[in-house]
Amino acid sequence: MSSKIKKGLGRGLSSLIGETKVEKRTNKLLLSEIVPNKYQPRKNFDEENLNDLTKSIKERGVIQPIIVRKSSSENLKYEIIAGERRWLAAKKAALHEIPVVVTEADDLKSLEFAIEENVQRHDLNPLEEAQGYKRLIDEFSYDQEKVSKFIGKSRSYITNSLRLLNLPQQVIRLVEEKKITAGHAKILVNLQNAEFIANKIIEKKLSVRQTESFVKIFKNKKNSGSQKLKDPNIKELEDSIIEKIGLNVSIKNNKLNKGTISFSYKDMHQLNKIIEIIKLNY
Repeated sequence: MSSKIKKGLGRGLSSLIGETKVEKRTNKLLLSEIVPNKYQPRKNFDEENLNDLTKSIKERGVIQPIIVRKSSSENLKYEIIAGERRWLAAKKAALHEIPVVVTEADDLKSLEFAIEENVQRHDLNPLEEAQGYKRLIDEFSYDQEKVSKFIGKSRSYITNSLRLLNLPQQVIRLVEEKKITAGHAKILVNLQNAEFIANKIIEKKLSVRQTESFVKIFKNKKNSGSQKLKDPNIKELEDSIIEKIGLNVSIKNNKLNKGTISFSYKDMHQLNKIIEIIKLNY
């Protein structure tokens, strides 16, 4: 017999489960009959917390049943939707069976369950969270707006989260290995020299705030160096224009002799002066 659950694992999960048919009573399954959720965004489980849960289970058993569905890929197996940490701890505690609630859920619902549970409990590191959102987008045709509404976060939060996945694989690996933090990683997004700075963070044991300062200093030095290498003929031309019109100008010229000229102005009077100069010459 089945019914619709209205309350359960928390506000987010219960709302997801609310329209899903589940068996009314709690069952027990052998641990060997259960397989992990293939859509589980969480890749790393804190060993200390897992050991604490194992100790608790040895003393009191598994109090809250895990949620499973029939596996679509393995016959006679059930796939975890929510509660993988309890299942792992039960295995470590040498239990043979575990209480479960069986639900009907497709792949999308399974991924939604897994993300919602972990985000609610702050169990995901930012990279795992971003990878979960990306799977919703890539595999289930979500857009960022839909992800935002589903998870209850702002659109900008989702955008910034996904940007972490643009980091070089070496930097992502350093975060996964906990050699640098997600806070460090956010600073490194879109930096061309992200790997170099990541290694400096480890070498110098920089905090997030120290890393921000280091990046600023590094950028200033890089900009200063590029100015020193500017073609002397271009620099002379810049100085000549500055002297004639009394405004700062920057000329960027590439190897093909193509580039840009930028004028800097501090107020509307200076802007009007630039416009007048252009009008007089054209």
